[in-house]
Amino acid sequence: MNDDLSHRHSAFRFHGSWLEFARIAFPNLLLTIVTLGIYRFWATTREREYLWSKTEFIDERLEWTGKGIELFVGFVMAFLLIGLPLIVIQLISQGLIFRGESILAVVMTLMMFLLLFYLTGVAYFRALRYRLSRTYWRGIRGGSDDPGFQYGLAYMWKSVVGWLPIFLGVPWSMISLWNDRWNAMSFGPHRFSATAEWKPLMKRYLLFYLVPFLLFIGAVVFGISMAASGGTPGTLGSTGIAIGAIFAIVGVLSFYLFLPLAALAYYSKYFRLAVGGLRLHNLEFDFRARAPDWILFFLSNMAIVICTLGIGYIFMPYRNWKFFIDHMEAYGEINIDDLTQSETVVAKHGEGLLDAFDVGAI
Repeated sequence: MNDDLSHRHSAFRFHGSWLEFARIAFPNLLLTIVTLGIYRFWATTREREYLWSKTEFIDERLEWTGKGIELFVGFVMAFLLIGLPLIVIQLISQGLIFRGESILAVVMTLMMFLLLFYLTGVAYFRALRYRLSRTYWRGIRGGSDDPGFQYGLAYMWKSVVGWLPIFLGVPWSMISLWNDRWNAMSFGPHRFSATAEWKPLMKRYLLFYLVPFLLFIGAVVFGISMAASGGTPGTLGSTGIAIGAIFAIVGVLSFYLFLPLAALAYYSKYFRLAVGGLRLHNLEFDFRARAPDWILFFLSNMAIVICTLGIGYIFMPYRNWKFFIDHMEAYGEINIDDLTQSETVVAKHGEGLLDAFDVGAI
């Protein structure tokens, strides 16, 4: 049986509603508060079960099979094996400083930082592996046999290389690491192939990169012009002070508005290129959202959170997933008869590392 995706309106469809999600989100919020945050692992599982079950790919719904206890055990393991030793190392370092052994304290602190840096990379890799292994479509799941240790090293050196030339290598680093993660993954019997290019990303990155400098130059030019005209509070009077205050407000808004918008414009291009370079056997993927879509989505999320005094934040997983699915597309031909179950190892615990570092995303 063959399914030609090119003749379909959309390979991905989402059938959920925010009212249905609210019946999950509000009890999750209450139980998380009552249990002092412990229930959030089960809350995440309930949300994913709903979102996956409402997501359709080629007329078949996805299924999330992860458990809350897996996420909880993963978090506990990360704390016992990593968090607790790091706390001990930090206390030892402080003791060494008080004893005058500052060099040894600096060395231990540097080693702690490098360990955290390395484990952050491992966390990103293992979170993707876990999510693929718990995502089923037609009874078939994904995953990887790679434990992610080599990716952790690649994450370190590629990030550093991206930062060294005054952060101008960041696009190369991000795209390269994306390719590394996905090239180690599979779904069913087929391996993913990620061949995204970083060079088309540079123009958009330079726009984001130059925004702080342009804002700084504008502030300097304004200051110089004020000084050249003898602009002091005493000589300018109330009108001049008002103008200065307006410029100050505009400067602050520019930093907190223009910079995030430039970042969104860059990320929209990055994500579109990254997904566009992803293949699975005969399938090609595409993400259709452009910068205006991301900006409107970002501003609407902010408005919801602000207008609801923060309560609307519980709907962000729903909105993020819906935005992702609504703009995802796949092209090509898939032979259902050729699909078999993945033979990759299934982890017994969830995204503990990523959750511990608070960089997880649904």
